[in-house]
Amino acid sequence: MPAAQKIAAEKGLDTGAIAGTGRDGRVTKGDVLQAAATPAAPAASAPAAAAAPRAALPQPPAPVSVDAILANRPEQRVPMSRLRARIAERLVQSQATAAILTTFNEVNMQPVMDLRKKYQDRFEKEHGVKLGFMSFFVKAAVAALKKYPVVNASVDGNDIVYHGYFDIGIAVGSPRGLVVPILRDVDQLSFAGIEKKIAEFGKKAGDGKLSLEDLTGGTFSISNGGVFGSMLSTPIINPPQSAILGVHATKDRAVVENGQVVVRPINYLALSYDHRIIDGREAVLFLVAIKEALEDPARLLIEV
Repeated sequence: MPAAQKIAAEKGLDTGAIAGTGRDGRVTKGDVLQAAATPAAPAASAPAAAAAPRAALPQPPAPVSVDAILANRPEQRVPMSRLRARIAERLVQSQATAAILTTFNEVNMQPVMDLRKKYQDRFEKEHGVKLGFMSFFVKAAVAALKKYPVVNASVDGNDIVYHGYFDIGIAVGSPRGLVVPILRDVDQLSFAGIEKKIAEFGKKAGDGKLSLEDLTGGTFSISNGGVFGSMLSTPIINPPQSAILGVHATKDRAVVENGQVVVRPINYLALSYDHRIIDGREAVLFLVAIKEALEDPARLLIEV
């Protein structure tokens, strides 16, 4: 037995020379302890015993060692791809160089869902691309960035660089890992233009054809973990950017409206930001601005 084998090893006893009293002749812990307490044979008989071939001794069935089984678990060592190594380097850099804090809010997606349902067929016929939710999040983010430009800024040494353009990184999963292609000058794109660029990036990521130019730059990022079912997360900033918006799965939840409990499709939003340049006030108000735009999407058209 495993316990007997361990004690025998500690006391220098040969389990093959111990008569087992356990099931199928196995040597038990008690057998080993008894053998240890029995006086050793005279020294004169030692040479004869040593000369006897070991195979002639009766051997009990080999004990099952759990430790040995666990020690034989297979492993596979695979070197990181250059892309994965670069992703790891940048994520560690982000954690080490920025004072990252995350604030949360919830948004009722019913108005966006109603608008999308009403126009999605005509939108697809007119533009040749489906009307998704990401274009609404991108448009809402740009509207909020215009109100709070520090969220669109970056740190360069002891300077804060305010960007007068809106290049939004969209986190996309690919066979090679997470990539963040950049939608440039998003404020000048229509809903259809945004959806077409996202679809283009998704296809290029799946085919492994994203260029270095596609992945370079960006002033703000959006990560949509909701497509994988994520309910809540704290996204990591993509340096040198100072903030990233995390979007999650929209689920029916019980909420209180006008003193009544009602069911609404709710999405939890998370904004991770660099507290070195963005104060909590700006971060919270930025997220509120996104919430208000999504809960009244007509505001995105008239820019209020």
